[in-house]
Amino acid sequence: MKIAILGAGAFGTALGGILADKGYDIDYYDSRLEKEKLSDVVTDAKYVVLCVPSKAAPFLLPYLPKNKPLIVATKGILSNKAFSEFKDYMVLSGPGFADDIKAAKQTKLTATDTRIVDLFGTDYLTFDFTDDKQGVLMCGALKNVYAIMAGVKGLESGTTEHERFLTEVAEEMQALLSTNGANPETVNLVCGVGDLRLTCAYPSRNYEFGRILRENLNAQPEKTVEGVSALKRIKRGEIKVPETATILRELMKVSDKWA
Repeated sequence: MKIAILGAGAFGTALGGILADKGYDIDYYDSRLEKEKLSDVVTDAKYVVLCVPSKAAPFLLPYLPKNKPLIVATKGILSNKAFSEFKDYMVLSGPGFADDIKAAKQTKLTATDTRIVDLFGTDYLTFDFTDDKQGVLMCGALKNVYAIMAGVKGLESGTTEHERFLTEVAEEMQALLSTNGANPETVNLVCGVGDLRLTCAYPSRNYEFGRILRENLNAQPEKTVEGVSALKRIKRGEIKVPETATILRELMKVSDKWA
């Protein structure tokens, strides 16, 4: 069985390595290399796995087959509206570093479909489960945004202040999910609090950018920072932000120069 993986970066190749070890025929699409046309990669594939950066995803989605199962492993997409034309899509997310997966270290992710578990499950890669696709998508985007704020506040992992921040953010994320039609309990899965804890500390690129902003609120990211693009879309109204989301609203106010 052929599986197309769109995005040949660290996470895409980590997932591809699992599938290859299981005997699946893997074909990668990487627009930076321009080796193959997108249609050549996806035409004969049974599954399509989306692993490109979130800012690149909107440019690819219109050209993907709408009748093939799509596994969304891209973090940073805020709304399931992006997949309204797809007959069958599922979401894979959570606190997994690509290097850990490649090294077969124990990792737990969140899946919204048992087919993800069947395809990617190993003795070292396990899953918790929900059918709340909107909630998993939102958690994958919001944790990057809040990681920037953790850096702006100069919070250090393991401190009382850091733990308090994580607790407050988890409650705020639950309100955000509820306001946008998702299940607030999804925040309690590894795609929520697990990924939040991982991202709100070194070596998270979002957290490190927040530390830079702490010194200069006009700073611009030198590398791709997923939380910046997610915050831009939040400010454009892609999701509803309740008045109780005070931490997020505070970050929105100070982000005019870079988001």
